[in-house]
Amino acid sequence: MRMKKRSQADMLTKLGIEQLNEMQTQAVQAIQNHSNVMILSPTGTGKTLAFLLPIIDKLKPDHAYVQALIIAPSRELALQIEQVARNLGSGYKLHAFYGGRSITKDMDELVQPPSIIIGTPGRIADHLRRQSFDIDDLTTIVLDEFDKSLEVGFEDEMSEIIDHLPKVKNVILTSATKGVELPSFLDFDSPQIIDFVKDGLDKLSLKRIVSPDKDKLGTLAKAIAHLGDQPGIVFCNFKDSISRVSDYLDEQGVSHGHFYGGMEQRDRERALIKFRNGTYKLLLATDLAARGIDVPEIGYIIHYHLPLRAEEFTHRNGRTARMHREGTAYVLHWKNEKLPDFIDIEEVEELEDKPLPPKSQWVTLFVSGGRKDKISKGDIAGFFIKEGGLEKSELGLIELKQDCAFVGVAKSKVSSIIKKLDNQKLKKRKLRIHKI
Repeated sequence: MRMKKRSQADMLTKLGIEQLNEMQTQAVQAIQNHSNVMILSPTGTGKTLAFLLPIIDKLKPDHAYVQALIIAPSRELALQIEQVARNLGSGYKLHAFYGGRSITKDMDELVQPPSIIIGTPGRIADHLRRQSFDIDDLTTIVLDEFDKSLEVGFEDEMSEIIDHLPKVKNVILTSATKGVELPSFLDFDSPQIIDFVKDGLDKLSLKRIVSPDKDKLGTLAKAIAHLGDQPGIVFCNFKDSISRVSDYLDEQGVSHGHFYGGMEQRDRERALIKFRNGTYKLLLATDLAARGIDVPEIGYIIHYHLPLRAEEFTHRNGRTARMHREGTAYVLHWKNEKLPDFIDIEEVEELEDKPLPPKSQWVTLFVSGGRKDKISKGDIAGFFIKEGGLEKSELGLIELKQDCAFVGVAKSKVSSIIKKLDNQKLKKRKLRIHKI
């Protein structure tokens, strides 16, 4: 039976979006009408949706092979793109492939090829070498945050991918940075450029927080108390610094998570899940979190360590004031510390003495069933409410994965939920449920 294509309006309604912003509108039109398009717009302004909508519109329902390939510099960004694409509910099959994931699992999912493949350069290059999927119908490629992929050493893999795809007609590049040099391996003639870099953070406030002491830990805790119970990210330059800051915040009773390159992939993904569902509202992170991760609306970010380059200062700041919402970036520095030339901020935030934010009343539960078990978010919500006895207000964010799910639950109900639902069946699948 021929699949009925969903309209762009239907997909936006499913996401709860009334209309696209100006950048997205221009990008969609450009991709519909031009072969080569570059989207320049700050982190958090909606570039993923801007390229997904026209790509999905161009897909042919009667083609049972891969038609579009989206390359992302990190596993986190690949998973974020996959989630946005799934949330659109287009009806087209799609999968994300990345390092750290079983090749066997990839191959199982390629038995019936998806219309869209999302992946990291190394894993996609590997599949092209293996000839894991047919490329005859593959006509569109997106290099998302392409400068970041080059920066982290994927130039050879990206060049190899392009060499493998002679039939590509549409090339889309995205970046949050202006003036980036185009890679030499890319044939990118007469591109249509959508440039919104200068306009993206119009509601971002920049302020300084001055520490009287060279050791800024006490001032950081005071700042967190002053800023109150809202989501925030504290940026450090090194994972060892995160450990030191984390130990101090533990002593102060401040709930928080970690996100940095040395963590296991599973732990990084779970840190973001718990941050999104409110299990904790503070994330300690390196510049790995400066772009390409899916996080909730951030009220503030704090530069605990000064960024080493202007670009990273911009990308860190882009985690807040997203999609033209308001947000503030604070530079926390010792009173005798010289700020780099690219940080020119006059306004100083005077910290008031306030209590630290209360501990979160949410907990994250792992559920051992997912999409492959034909389980939906609605199934899980019904299971927790009807069988587990939860009120709707006690059930938080549900994130559904291919083989599992993560559910936010009111802390007061965790023990009873696990007791009632662990080892019970949903859609003929016996589920294991535990706290993470």
